[in-house]
Formats: sequence, C-alpha cells, structure tokens
Amino acid sequence: MEKMIQTIVQSQKQFFRSGKTMDPAWRKDQLIRLKIAVQTHQKEMEEALYKDLGRHETEAWFCDIGTIILEVNEMIRGLNKWNRPEIHYSGMHCFPSMITKVYAVPYGVTLIISPFNFPFLLALGAAAAAMTAGNTVVIKASSKSVHCTEVLQRMIADTFPPEYFTVISGGHDVADLCLKQPFDKIFYTGSPAVGRHVLHMAADNLTSVALELGGETGNWCVVRRDADLRDAARKIAFLKLCNSGQICININQIAVDEQIAEEFLSLLKQEFVRQITDDPLNNEEYPCLITSAAYEKCAKEADQYRDRIIFGGHGDAEKKKYEPTIIWPVSKDESIVQHELFSPLLPVVSYRDEEIADLLDTIAEREHGLAFYLFTKDIREGEKIMRSLQFGGGCINEVCLHMMVKGVPFNGTGHSGMGAYHGIWGFREFTHPCTVLFGSSKFNMPLREHPYGGKKNAWKKAMVKLFER
Repeated sequence: MEKMIQTIVQSQKQFFRSGKTMDPAWRKDQLIRLKIAVQTHQKEMEEALYKDLGRHETEAWFCDIGTIILEVNEMIRGLNKWNRPEIHYSGMHCFPSMITKVYAVPYGVTLIISPFNFPFLLALGAAAAAMTAGNTVVIKASSKSVHCTEVLQRMIADTFPPEYFTVISGGHDVADLCLKQPFDKIFYTGSPAVGRHVLHMAADNLTSVALELGGETGNWCVVRRDADLRDAARKIAFLKLCNSGQICININQIAVDEQIAEEFLSLLKQEFVRQITDDPLNNEEYPCLITSAAYEKCAKEADQYRDRIIFGGHGDAEKKKYEPTIIWPVSKDESIVQHELFSPLLPVVSYRDEEIADLLDTIAEREHGLAFYLFTKDIREGEKIMRSLQFGGGCINEVCLHMMVKGVPFNGTGHSGMGAYHGIWGFREFTHPCTVLFGSSKFNMPLREHPYGGKKNAWKKAMVKLFER
C-alpha cells in the first residue's frame, strides 16, 4: 500500500509539473466532467447513502448530491474571475516599477481526507475547490461508509486519470501512509483529536493544512425568552433528525430560558413526532448510526442519563438506530455538554434570560464550536451576541443553512478548524497568493543604492522619506 501511495503522489507531481492544470479552460472541463459524473451516478450514490447511513433519497439529494452540483456550478461560473491576477499600484517608492500583480498559484498535489457522515459532499466539495484552483487530487475516503467509498472510487476512476484525480480507501493506517508523503496541501475533515495528529504529521513536510472540525465541546443553540418557540422547535427537530445527529454543524446542546422551557420542550416533542412519527426506529426515512460501535456509544451515554430522558431513549442495535432523545434538565457543567455527541441525543440546559451573560461566558470559555444558533426576536441584540463569540458560522432564527449560501466561507476556528472553503473561499484555500512586481529598465533612480553617506547623497534619505508615507 505504501509503495502504491508513493507512486500515485509521484505521478501526480509529474502531471502537475506538466502545466496542464494551469489552463482555466481545462479546469472548467474537469469540473463539468465531475458534475456529469455525479449526475450519472446519482442513483448509485443514493443507494450507497441508504446502505451506509439509512438516508432517504430526498435527504441524500439535499445534503450530499444536490449540494455538490450547486457547489460545482458556482465554481464553473466563478473560475475565470477568481483566477485573474490582482493588479496593484506599486507606489512611488518603487518607481519606475509601478505595476505589481498577485497571482493565485495552485499548491500542487492535494490530499483530502474525508469523513463518513457526508461521504460524497465532504470529499467532492473539497476536491472541486482543489480542481478549480488547478491542483491534482488524492482523496482518502472513509473506511466506515463502505458502500459510498466503493461508489466514489468507481465514479472517479471512470471519469479521471489517476495521475490527476484518484480515490484511496482505508482506515487510519492508510491515512498515516498518505500523511507521510510530501503532499503540497492537506484538507482534513473530522475530529479535533485526529486533526492534531494530521497537523503533527504534516509538520514533517511543512505542508499547508486546512482543518474542518466539529469542536471538542460541541455546538450550542440558545433559545431566548422572546423566541418564536414553535418555529425554533420545528427547525431544531429537523437538524437533529438529519443524519441522526451525525453532522459537524449539528446542535450538541440547547440552552433554553427557564420560563419558557416547559412550553418549548412540549413543542419540540411534537415536532419530532410530526416529522419522523412516534416510531422512528421503524421509519424508513430515519437514518441510522454509521457503525455498531457508534450505536453502542450513543446507547451507553443515554443510559447514564436514563432518569432524565423525557422523550425517546430507545434504540435498535440490529438496525443501528437510536431515537431522537431529549435529556432534561442538564447542568451546563455536566460531561454530556462538554464533548461532541455526534448522535441523536439532545441535552437541554436551563438558564435565566436575565443572566445570559453568564451563559455566554461559559460558551466562550470552552473550545470554539463550528456552529452557533440563536433564536430571538431581538435581531439587534442577536447580532451583538453573534459578534461577541468565536465560532465557525451560524444562524439567527435558523439552522445549518448558512453553509449553503453562495459566496460565503464555511470554516472553523481553534478547535473547530482552520482555513475555509466553498466558492471563492475554496479557490483561495487551495491557492498561494504569489506577488510579482514588474520592473522597468528605464528611468531608474539610485535611491536605494549605496553610497548613502556624505552631502552628495543626503537627498536619497529625504526622497525615501517623502515616498514611504
């Protein structure tokens, strides 16, 4: 396996050095081929997502397939504009060399380590950004989403030559073999713990790294006293049901004002039943957990809070399905709200709206989340709160849709990641901004040249001080 990976990396380095990927028209052709490949293999992708994650075809389209096409279309339309060099005035201190350009130069050979929860979107979304920027691509796909990885490998092998774009399957051992290679850019999506490991190994080759992580203490959702509770319950239930909670931007815990908590929890229960029925374990639309180990971890944690489960709390080990489960009341300092759950468990913390500053201080003191959600009718105050915290991105009176808006970045900060992508931000993430000044051989003045001393050369300092302002 190690020899195979070495061969792939070397062949891609040779292909990149050929200069073929530098042509924007050629890049567009490859993006169009990727889009057609996704459209052609749509049915296979839907079936694989159902086998691995129990995804209904509508959820498969909304969360994986359609979103890839949306992303690729944006890149096809934007590539020519994004790839144009920025032109800058050099300044009089550079006279007579007055023009400077900044080129977006591709890194070269990129490694994308993708997770199981959105096995197509998080692999091909990052790959499309790398392709738009003019790089070659190696995807190390998840070994957990077996059927999706098989489709992904077949689809890419049928569409692109391996010296340009290829997919490797395997577990952490294969990922480590990849990380030992001298890639020019690494993009990893997953947990903070593995993110540290990726950074550590990338340091050996001084490889530029982008990380999209879930955050070690999970994403908060705050429901204030003045919120539209029915609307909040509806949207929160949707997000928690999606992929059975296995989403890096999912709600890990809710903080709800104590005066409206009972009403909100009643509405939240109603919404879970309305959207997925009162028997989710036998509902074909309700997704499953990725592995038996993930199921057991979820069930074990639920059992620790058995006396406070007010909704759900049952599972089917054979189907790897666990009900959406509300745990109430939970203190903000309990262990369940201090780590990422990645499951349908939903702990609810009570707070007093008059003391929201204390709650926000607690959130700020913990590791930065990838997302933050706030429900309130006071938009001005809501914006103030959003700007006071550090997190990847989020919504006021909505959930998750911020990551589907064209032209804006999707990113994390601190323990939820570094770097950004989607649209032009992905193009920037996979290119190095290279500054080139265009010199002139005429009208050059000896301002910067020795000698500096003596009355004869005193004018040089005066002119430099005049120009460098």
